[in-house]
Amino acid sequence: MAHPYHHALSSARLWGGVPEDYLSLHSWFDQSKLIIADYRHRALRHHAEGIFMLEQMYGTTRRLSTGRIIPTRWIGEQHVREDLGRIPSFADWVRAIRPEPWMGRATTLRFEDAPRGGRA
Repeated sequence: MAHPYHHALSSARLWGGVPEDYLSLHSWFDQSKLIIADYRHRALRHHAEGIFMLEQMYGTTRRLSTGRIIPTRWIGEQHVREDLGRIPSFADWVRAIRPEPWMGRATTLRFEDAPRGGRA
């Protein structure tokens, strides 16, 4: 789907209420478009752990404008399935990242390089 509003329309068709009942949750999934404006933004939240993060941020359930209460997780699962066709794990995304030498480069921090306490 192209926009969180379209996901919200879909949610309203599935569980009732109005798109505004769902828009903040679907927008949360797609906030990563601020970082990268193509499908790769999905690697940050479109996975099983991202769905649980949504639940932690917005609560276990959502009360709709109709009074109906539904699990927040249902909304997250719907969003990810609509975008990807399934719910991948974060590990699925990581396996798809091509490692580059700079990603594993580590330097040794010498004691002299560490920030000193007090005033400079």
